[in-house]
Amino acid sequence: MEGPSLVILKEEAQPFVGKKVISASGASKLDKDRITGQKITDLKTWGKHFLILFEDCTIRIHYLMFGNYYINSRHPEKEPKLTLVFNNGEWNNYNCAAKIIEGTDMDALYDWSTDVMQESWDAKKAKEKLVAKPQMMVCDALLEQSIFSGVGNIMKNEILYRIQVHPESQVGALPAKKLNSLIKEAQVYAFDFFDWKKQGILRKQWLAHTKKECTRCNIPLVKQHTGLNPRRSFFCTNCQELFSLKA
Repeated sequence: MEGPSLVILKEEAQPFVGKKVISASGASKLDKDRITGQKITDLKTWGKHFLILFEDCTIRIHYLMFGNYYINSRHPEKEPKLTLVFNNGEWNNYNCAAKIIEGTDMDALYDWSTDVMQESWDAKKAKEKLVAKPQMMVCDALLEQSIFSGVGNIMKNEILYRIQVHPESQVGALPAKKLNSLIKEAQVYAFDFFDWKKQGILRKQWLAHTKKECTRCNIPLVKQHTGLNPRRSFFCTNCQELFSLKA
């Protein structure tokens, strides 16, 4: 689950802020007794981490690649990893990793300036980190959470298609204009993703991810696993230029 989806969850779960957990259950091994009876004081997101702040601890949820959630309903077949019941509803989390973090000072743990969905997002800092890793492929750079917190594989494919850059291009070989476009579109697309998903039209807006033909060139898109930790990339070899450092 990518960053924009977690910001949507934060909005949907707001009715539970200020409410006490009546009961906690699910397949997760975290200490559910620890949070039973505690009140949710705040909800935060950082990249792909969802943070539920209680009175003396925090639950960090990572929805991994296929995690999801149901508010005031349940999956008809799957067992929740974590269910939180309140006097005004319930929150069921599936296919996720949940962990209790001691304390509630998340500023000590997270650099909010790396999150593309935060007001404190710092494009200059992202550029400095990219420049320091000239050999890195752009497909890896966009998924590097210490640079672009919240960007996931769908966003990666769409961003690179928008700026017409091949996923195996090296950061250090990008012309200045392309590097700036990469950084800018990481945030722009994140908010487009957010708006489209809220409207229920996200998939209809995809131009590259899972698509078979380039809308610019009318030729087949390449589907290939790219990067050091190979992830699916969809790209056009005609209009997405490959930038490489000279040997």
